[in-house]
Amino acid sequence: MNIIHLGKFYPPEYGGIETVTFDLVEGLNRQGVNADVLCSNKGKQTKIDTPNTRYTVIRAGTLAVVNSTSISLKLITELQKCIHQYDAVHIHLPNPMANLAIWLIRPKCKIYLHWHSDIVKQKHMLKLYSPWLKWLINRADGIVATSLQYANSSKWLANNMGKVSIIPIGVADKSQQASPELVNKIRLEHKDKKIILSIGRSAIYKGISYLIEACKYTRDDVVVLIGGPGVESFQPLIHKLGLEYKVKLLGAIADQQLASYYAACDIFCLPSIYRSEAYGIVQVEAMSFAKPIISCDISGSGVSWVNEHEKSGLLVPPSNPQALADAINRLSQDNGLRNKMAIYARKRFEQELTAEKMVSKTIKMYKESIFSIAKISLESFNLEQGIIKNEPTPIIRAIPEKEQAN
Repeated sequence: MNIIHLGKFYPPEYGGIETVTFDLVEGLNRQGVNADVLCSNKGKQTKIDTPNTRYTVIRAGTLAVVNSTSISLKLITELQKCIHQYDAVHIHLPNPMANLAIWLIRPKCKIYLHWHSDIVKQKHMLKLYSPWLKWLINRADGIVATSLQYANSSKWLANNMGKVSIIPIGVADKSQQASPELVNKIRLEHKDKKIILSIGRSAIYKGISYLIEACKYTRDDVVVLIGGPGVESFQPLIHKLGLEYKVKLLGAIADQQLASYYAACDIFCLPSIYRSEAYGIVQVEAMSFAKPIISCDISGSGVSWVNEHEKSGLLVPPSNPQALADAINRLSQDNGLRNKMAIYARKRFEQELTAEKMVSKTIKMYKESIFSIAKISLESFNLEQGIIKNEPTPIIRAIPEKEQAN
């Protein structure tokens, strides 16, 4: 089966959706599914990469980025040139440009939608865009939702659950990639303190300001390290509150150093406050390092499905600095509880949240879709030829459960 994944960007451009797309495409190719990528380039030129010669990444030139949407006419022309080579296109949403490309080209192949998030912030744009999104949902042969909680709370998915497959996001296990030297250096810099790590962009929905405010109420033996692009903008708030001794801004952490920061911390905190945080992939990354999680119980989000309250960590009300502080103080003081949650977090990761699990479930969805379509086509042929419908046939067989998982 030949599949092209259609996304906004692709590593080395990093973000939550980009990470998922990368892990999925890499995993599919390792499992024998031919998966290529078409995405936007940050520049105006179109570039073609062949990572490890296993697959092709087409980066279509982009004119501009407006409201987080790439304006790339070249993406449409590149898709039109290559779509005949593929049995299916797997679109990572939200992505209005990809939606437009599919609407204009009208490919005959199967279409799968990977629903990472509803469009929450750009409400005015959504009013204009919604007819095209509805059309795409109706056209889709299958939809991937990352959690049942998010699917049920989405007005777009709740009415189309017959097409939805729940496939939780899994991440690659990088727990062995930490540098012992860097881990030791980080811990020595914050000697005799419990290290709370938080990773996220400076977007409002990430709730970083509430985490900083929470440090007014945390114990003095706690230090909070905040990493991510643009987080330097919070330095004036830290200075205003006089919290320089409790909060350290790391800026964007190099990918090769990130594992060491996860390994060095005692607790991971995701303070996101809005449903724009549909899942919280960084939680899964931290769990792979056996770290207990503190996150917010966001209504309709998958964040609280990933982090099970009182098991893998603690959930607190959103936008509540005191509640965040109470959770930090509780976990930082109770070594036994922290260790218990750390063990559970790692076990949950191994059982449900690995990249391998995500890939195998995606392949199963592909296979079931092919089988379903083939079965319908055969039944139509049998009816046209006057063949008895329930007569056994050797042409189509069900895929055994064990085989579907491989």
